[in-house]
Amino acid sequence: MPHDWIFEVLEDLRSFALANDLQALAAQIDTTLKVAEAEVTARAEGFGPSGLPISGHSRPN
Repeated sequence: MPHDWIFEVLEDLRSFALANDLQALAAQIDTTLKVAEAEVTARAEGFGPSGLPISGHSRPN
């Protein structure tokens, strides 16, 4: 997946937050990781942020 780096960065930020007792920030990064995963997965499957198909993008069967 070409967007793996973003997950690594977010995990590093989460680790930093936890190591420095920044619980609210760590929780927010957890949410951000879930959003990133959902958007990257949807995009890979041919859907845009609105959930509508991306025009010109072929979806696997």
